[in-house]
Amino acid sequence: MMSNKTFKLWFSRILVLILCFTLTGCMYWWRAFQTYRQLDQFDRNFAVANTDDFTLQFKNPIMYSDDFVSLSGLRPSYSDPLGEGRRWSYWFHKVDRNQKPILPEVKFFFNLDFNKENRLIAWTFSELFLRIAPAEFLEVSLRSLAGAEINEGDKQMRASADHIEKIAASLPKKESVIAELGEPLEIIDESDEQEIYLYHFLLETMGIKKGYEDRALSVVKLTFDKKTDELIRMAGRFAGVKLSIKYRKYLEETQASL
Repeated sequence: MMSNKTFKLWFSRILVLILCFTLTGCMYWWRAFQTYRQLDQFDRNFAVANTDDFTLQFKNPIMYSDDFVSLSGLRPSYSDPLGEGRRWSYWFHKVDRNQKPILPEVKFFFNLDFNKENRLIAWTFSELFLRIAPAEFLEVSLRSLAGAEINEGDKQMRASADHIEKIAASLPKKESVIAELGEPLEIIDESDEQEIYLYHFLLETMGIKKGYEDRALSVVKLTFDKKTDELIRMAGRFAGVKLSIKYRKYLEETQASL
């Protein structure tokens, strides 16, 4: 007999498909959904290359370059030849409240690599981005998306760390984060235990789909523990992709209790 958890998962997937076929540009969502399903067999469908930057490699690519533009509403900053395919680069620049660049300049990038068929084969996160989303946590958060809870209305997934093996890693410290990103736009005193450092980054882009103009601005929220100065959560939207990582839930119990 199918368990209640399994039933809910498949029911959610059916609802996504129903929603998909009622939308214009259904195939974009269909291919994105198929890519999501590949996460159930992560090592079969993906590989990770972790050097100075972090690259997620797609072994069995499904999504096209046009899918990404249709879903995000944003074109890249640059598009360059890469072998028989192309590399799209999305550059984000730190800005003030008026969206004016802040000096000294702080910026990071994402690279999307496409093969000759225009299918997505690699997604690279730059070294600076890894200062707020360390590679170990980025990989485990991607793995945790397998079987994620789906919000059909917002077209979002909520990952669970319950079935993921915990990792032994150090949380970034406030001092090291500020050394890379500079002072925040605002510091929000959230509680006696936590504070949020707010940063704005503006995407340099070759074009924005009408109605998606607000997505060019990335509002990044970094939550620090006041006692330990550890970064315990990162949340932001980057080129239309919402990313939120609660670091402590991926740590081994001995680490999480510090």
